[in-house]
Amino acid sequence: MNLVQKLSSKNLFVFNLVLIGVIFGFSLAFLSFSCSTPNAKKTAQAQEGPVVIPRDALQVAEGLQSAFSAVANKVLPSVVELKTVSIRRQQIPNFNGIPWEFFFGPRDGNPDGQEREYRSQGLGSGIIVRKNQDTYYVLTNNHVVGDVNEIVVVTNDDREYQAVLVGKDERRDLAMVSFKTNDVHPLAELGDSDAVKVGDWAIAVGNPLGFMSSVTMGIVSAVGRTGGPGNNINDFIQTDASINQGNSGGALVNIRGQVIGINTWIASNSSGGGSVGLGFAIPINNAKRSIDEFISSGEIRYGWLGVSLTDPDREMMQALKIEGKRGALATQVFLGSPADKGGIRPGDFITHVNGKEARGMNPLTMMVGDLKPGEQVQFTIIRDGVSQNFQVRIEARTDTVAADNKKLWPGLFIVPLTDAIRDSLNLDRNAQGLYVAQVMPETPAAIIGLQRGDRITGINGETVRDLAAFYKSLREKTDRELWFNFIRGDAALETLKFKR
Repeated sequence: MNLVQKLSSKNLFVFNLVLIGVIFGFSLAFLSFSCSTPNAKKTAQAQEGPVVIPRDALQVAEGLQSAFSAVANKVLPSVVELKTVSIRRQQIPNFNGIPWEFFFGPRDGNPDGQEREYRSQGLGSGIIVRKNQDTYYVLTNNHVVGDVNEIVVVTNDDREYQAVLVGKDERRDLAMVSFKTNDVHPLAELGDSDAVKVGDWAIAVGNPLGFMSSVTMGIVSAVGRTGGPGNNINDFIQTDASINQGNSGGALVNIRGQVIGINTWIASNSSGGGSVGLGFAIPINNAKRSIDEFISSGEIRYGWLGVSLTDPDREMMQALKIEGKRGALATQVFLGSPADKGGIRPGDFITHVNGKEARGMNPLTMMVGDLKPGEQVQFTIIRDGVSQNFQVRIEARTDTVAADNKKLWPGLFIVPLTDAIRDSLNLDRNAQGLYVAQVMPETPAAIIGLQRGDRITGINGETVRDLAAFYKSLREKTDRELWFNFIRGDAALETLKFKR
């Protein structure tokens, strides 16, 4: 049988048919297995049941969500947007004459002295805090409305009202505007910022970057922060709730929807000033008195003690034997001031006001500022290592009296001559004296000839070897006149005499 006959035989045909069937069967089985595997997984999952969120966890989350929603509904109607316009006028340059006329010919109009008006817009937030008949009062920041020409209040329901500035306070960056309407708007509920603790919920409400009625959530990161812009005297609440430009003047509220602060500034390392979780709010208790005074008189009256304060460093505290004490050092006293009349002297370390601890220079400044003019106040001080009480009648602070250096006694800031200072001045380790770190202009110390860098060795001829001796001699030996023994360079000198 030749090859062609073998290939065309019936037996070979049957074999080929069986082979094709086997291959088809294996392919079908493989396809069926691969398709059935996911289905098997799905079937197993179906038998196990759907994923269920634990009921207790869900209840906690829903309760917290409901609380935040309720806070937003409570606070948003009392937080407004403030649209401002600042107008400035600038003289237009006169381009007539050479070379203008040479190239373009005479120019009509634009007479000498013509001015052009420039209008710049701003945005901020505010809190409706008071109502008197048809007048609503809105608390905000001074940097939002303090120097603007036009103010429009926009409420949460998009109603707009022309507003006027009621009063402003640069020292605490607070201001108040008012608008008139017969419409009904809810007032914010003010809380107690003294009760705020680190870790409390903090909810910021305002209009960041023009996005009206925004609510962000975080916690209170710290309290008692100082060092805000403009050298204001607040002890800020720090929060990580997102705060951006436009939030200024808005509300920082607690989980009960009570206002605990006025959002004021942010710390940011970006050029655009975006939020990095470092926002600061003025405690609402700092503003409660301001609200009343804005409405009643349009200005804030601060109490004045008449001292210049500092937070002494470790070397100064050791020299004055006040290590471990909390308070502020009175380095200068204004002659004729309440402090001077009450017996407080330079070198006194003030620890308490009416029995309340003064925890440093900024807290003490705020405590004194909150005192009412005419109020009799007890100050506790440490002098020569002994605690004493003095009764002082507070007077009203004015910029004029607080800036009168001619009455600032004695008018210099001194520090102990430490090894670090000796090294910086290339002095011998045995060099003596008290280093004059600053001399305020127009003060007695400046008038009689002291300069920064001098080393004081005596007062009125009496040797002073340390800071405690300096202040004791200043207190006891200078009732009628003041002069210093000092070293300048390698020369031992005396100042002129200042007659009191």
